[in-house]
Amino acid sequence: MKKASAAGFLAALVLGAAATAPAQTAQDVLAKMIDAQGGRKVLESLRDSTAKGALDLVSMGMSGSVTIYQKEPNKMRMDIEVMGTTITQATDGATAWFTNPQTGAVEEMAGRQAEDFKRQALGFEAVLSPEKFGLSVVLKGREKIGTKEYLVLEQAFKDGPTSMIYVDPATHLTFKVKGTATDLTGAEVETETVTEDYRKVGGTMAAHKMTVFQNGAEFVRILFTEFGFNAGLEDSLFQKPKPPVRPSRSDGGHRRPAGGPEAPPRR
Repeated sequence: MKKASAAGFLAALVLGAAATAPAQTAQDVLAKMIDAQGGRKVLESLRDSTAKGALDLVSMGMSGSVTIYQKEPNKMRMDIEVMGTTITQATDGATAWFTNPQTGAVEEMAGRQAEDFKRQALGFEAVLSPEKFGLSVVLKGREKIGTKEYLVLEQAFKDGPTSMIYVDPATHLTFKVKGTATDLTGAEVETETVTEDYRKVGGTMAAHKMTVFQNGAEFVRILFTEFGFNAGLEDSLFQKPKPPVRPSRSDGGHRRPAGGPEAPPRR
């Protein structure tokens, strides 16, 4: 009888402790994610990054290479080389632009496509101070993927869509980001970006494998082989190139030599 009473007392004690223990919040998870990435001090010291790797455009059956440049807080450039052609997508934080793979012309992204790309360009500063960028994060609980459970964070912009971030509870590193985006044709697609094979580089943890799915199908796979930080990337790298200056045709395409005589007036 005493043993039964003791067991009941222990059970009540454990349940009472669980009931009074503070519930985990999104801020708790974010703090652990920052620590997992090397800590706030390390992330604050990273002003720009460069990542290079091999790229497989699975849906198109093509392979090539990719270089991704990012500069805090909101600049990004991605150069994809496939079959001898370089396709660029970039933003300087204000304007998002790309090279048209059909014509080679530089064009501005518009509407949702531009906004999506500019959100993707947000760097570590958005992780350290999400409210500064109009970001709110809510812990939605856990979700099982395969045999493993992940913490699920819902991330929302004030003026944009929401996305779900799946965090490994053992390492507090991001496993997957799920949301919607627009492709280069302007069509909305469901996207999932899976990041794996984390290794320590430059004081932080970098994913060496990234797989992007669109509408459930594998779209692109990247194996990163090289990372660099704080290279002093210039802002001009992210700015839309200016169109070439063409000579004025008002003089028939001929220029008067400096210091030479004025052309006679036309009659």
